[in-house]
Amino acid sequence: MARNIKGGDFLMTPVLTDKIMIPEYFTDEQKMYYRTARGFVENEVFPIMDRLQAKEDGLMASILKKAGEQGLLMADIPEKYDGLELDKVTSMILTEGSSLDSSFSVSLGAHTGIGSLPIVFFGNDEQKKKYLPKSATGEWLFAYALTEPDSGSDALAAKTKAVLSEDGKYYILNGVKQFITNAGFADIFIVFAKVDGEKFTGFIVEKTYDGVSTGAEEHKLGIIGSSTRQLILEDCKVPVENVLGVIGKGHKIAFNILNFGRFKLGAATVSGSKAMIQLSVEYAKSRKQFKKYLHEFGMIKEKITNMYLKTYTSETMSYRVAGMMDEEIHKIDKKDPDYTNKFMKAIEEYSIEDSIMKIIGSEYYDDAVNETMQIHGGNGYINEYQIERYYRDSRINRIFEGTNEINRLLIPGVLLKRAMKNEIPLLSYGQEITKMIKAKSYPEIDENNILGKEISALERAKIIALIGVQEAVMKYQMKLIDEQELLKLNADVVTEIFVMDSVIARAFQVHNENLKYSDFHIKTAQLIVNEGVEKVLNNTLEMLRAMVKEEKYPKKEALLRSIYYRPFLRNIKLKREICDTLIDKEKYFLTEIN
Repeated sequence: MARNIKGGDFLMTPVLTDKIMIPEYFTDEQKMYYRTARGFVENEVFPIMDRLQAKEDGLMASILKKAGEQGLLMADIPEKYDGLELDKVTSMILTEGSSLDSSFSVSLGAHTGIGSLPIVFFGNDEQKKKYLPKSATGEWLFAYALTEPDSGSDALAAKTKAVLSEDGKYYILNGVKQFITNAGFADIFIVFAKVDGEKFTGFIVEKTYDGVSTGAEEHKLGIIGSSTRQLILEDCKVPVENVLGVIGKGHKIAFNILNFGRFKLGAATVSGSKAMIQLSVEYAKSRKQFKKYLHEFGMIKEKITNMYLKTYTSETMSYRVAGMMDEEIHKIDKKDPDYTNKFMKAIEEYSIEDSIMKIIGSEYYDDAVNETMQIHGGNGYINEYQIERYYRDSRINRIFEGTNEINRLLIPGVLLKRAMKNEIPLLSYGQEITKMIKAKSYPEIDENNILGKEISALERAKIIALIGVQEAVMKYQMKLIDEQELLKLNADVVTEIFVMDSVIARAFQVHNENLKYSDFHIKTAQLIVNEGVEKVLNNTLEMLRAMVKEEKYPKKEALLRSIYYRPFLRNIKLKREICDTLIDKEKYFLTEIN
């Protein structure tokens, strides 16, 4: 859909420049994939939840193999190797449908995503022929081993070592990997080690190799139905043909795969957020206090509506990015001998958006779980109610696939890196902003557009955001990388811009094409933008307070406030109206794929 939009371009490109992929465009076939995945979880996972939580030996592995029998493990595996090779939108839909239970979805994702994809993207033909068909069916289950006891976010500090044997046939691996999902039952591990203690490299390690063992199951706060153990390698002999990719280039595998994991996490958290809305509404309609149902109280209405707004945001961004990826991938000729490298570049193109999705998805889901717990009151703290498990399970998402702190550093870091290479017109657009300021000419309201006020507010917010970036670059230049507090503020500003840009595009397309619930979409976009532009202003002002001399700050603040525009909106009234509709529908109802 977004034919001309590259990663990060949303900061400088006017909203509505191109159509985006939205859930309202799902085909019947795509909806069928969702129903298949959701039905599997409801029929095969939910009935044995207590047994999974008790870590019954072999149970999760058997469920994954059963999922393989139903075709749920082959979405991203090429057809050539017995996979479905689905487009990224459909793959995302499948992920959302299978993510109703965190322990299962984490185990599934570790196998189909970070476990198998390194071979899909970086394996040679022989490796793909050997491993991918068995991954697709679940005959072999996969795990990803990057983290170590002394290296988490700093993955390149890994100490696991690989030394070539005297006969040149094997690499001898020694080291310990920590927090490895699926370690208790995985047949294949994607392991990262330093050849000769220096060259960071990927390896395909089979559990039957001599020197492979695992530690005891970790006792975790949440996702306790999943397997998490140490992987221990003691003089493990790995055939040289099991080197994955190029020696010394393992970082390309590790970071690209984590990028894809962030992308998939967006859809997984959407599923959880939708479940929280339904749990909250059901409880609020059944529970009475002071002779009134909970949903009749204003603060409860606000909680439910805020959950909905954040869920709408996460869902919209997830499928927008999936659509952008598909557009880039579809441009590549599958017969091109360099197809895999070009495919990976298409995925990497949206690394900024992937980090945004990961942050927003995990934090918004956490907020939804927290508010659902609050609505349940004391009952929510009792494990008889589902929310107790969701509350424990959701916390890991802010740590998975690179902590949210790391992802907040990546967003401005990648933006500036691309700007310096002239890959995005950030610097030249800065010159346009200077002209706008001199002329005091800012985006005006298009009275003929139902979202004209919101579009004007967003485009002005983009100017404010880029003024903050300019100030930071001018003051710190290359040393900006050390100013983490500023980078965090900027990442939150950029994130908010992408949020608003995405929801305006979706709501406008729904309205313009006269699709269902058009009025509801418009109200949703109005609320999200109304609150979003204020966040952009406040965070940018906070950046300026940290950078600008005190005597110059009032002038800078006055400039930003002269650009800033926030449409008048009766937020409380509108949130009550939205909540009343959610109460009536009893669920998140906009995406009718259930």
